[in-house]
Amino acid sequence: MFDYKKSEAFFRNNFVPFEQANVSIASSPVLYGLSVYTVFSVNWNAKTNKLYAFRLKDHYERLLQSARIMDFDSFEKEWSWEKFEKTMVELVKRNKVQEDALVRVTVFIDEQIAGTRIRGLKNSLSAYIYPKGQILSTSGVHMCISSWVRNMDNSIPAKAKINGSYVNASLMKNEAILNGYDDAIALDHNGHVAESTVANLFIVRRGKLATPDTSTDILEGITRDSLLEIAPKLGIEVEERSIDRTELYKCEEAFLCGSSVRITPVLSIDRRLVNGGNVGKITDQLMKAYENIRLGKDNQFSNWLQAV
Repeated sequence: MFDYKKSEAFFRNNFVPFEQANVSIASSPVLYGLSVYTVFSVNWNAKTNKLYAFRLKDHYERLLQSARIMDFDSFEKEWSWEKFEKTMVELVKRNKVQEDALVRVTVFIDEQIAGTRIRGLKNSLSAYIYPKGQILSTSGVHMCISSWVRNMDNSIPAKAKINGSYVNASLMKNEAILNGYDDAIALDHNGHVAESTVANLFIVRRGKLATPDTSTDILEGITRDSLLEIAPKLGIEVEERSIDRTELYKCEEAFLCGSSVRITPVLSIDRRLVNGGNVGKITDQLMKAYENIRLGKDNQFSNWLQAV
């Protein structure tokens, strides 16, 4: 397995040993969580001996949007798509990755003891690669509704992938584990279903696929967006709408999705079994389709992949 501790990282415009890619204890990201990030997958196809980055440009665009929301004003000036692409490809090649892995890219306020200020301060970028691993069991997970409410857009914007906002997710995850669950589902301030701690959520009701719409406090996930395109091509009707807590107890199927978890079936919610505790037909269909796409086996979506 790829050892990220012995790898090269990208840090402040240089490729350096991972162990040297550090920020000060007095820096803005450490003191105030002033950083934004994205995580994209690189997927190894053993049959073709090729490694594919999944929707790399979309991840760049989301990072850019997160930086705009946070008013990290120098990032866009200094990092064009072309520069970002070249840097990420070189990072992967330098590390000779030949397995499924994740690349975490962070833009951070690179100042010390600067207080809570943002605009006009130096922005820097870091990136490193780590093994895919298994955040949640791919065979299915048992979820609970969190007592913690998802941070709202006018508090800490969910539409931006802000490092500091994951305190909210960490409290939910911690509570879930303490109570014997694998992960938690968050409700927003209106009581509607939002997402899990690290992934978006889909359910199946009356044979239709549904996911919380973007007026809910969710991250606009790239895997989520992918499934909104994939499902109709498989003849699966899909809708974005508000979802109530009680719908989770009545749904026929449910699953999580994201770069880190891919598609993970939900087997129960608050001790109530989903589909008898089994992976549903639509979930299984989407899991197989997504797997083929990320490995370059489906030409319909070849534009989502970039050989690296």
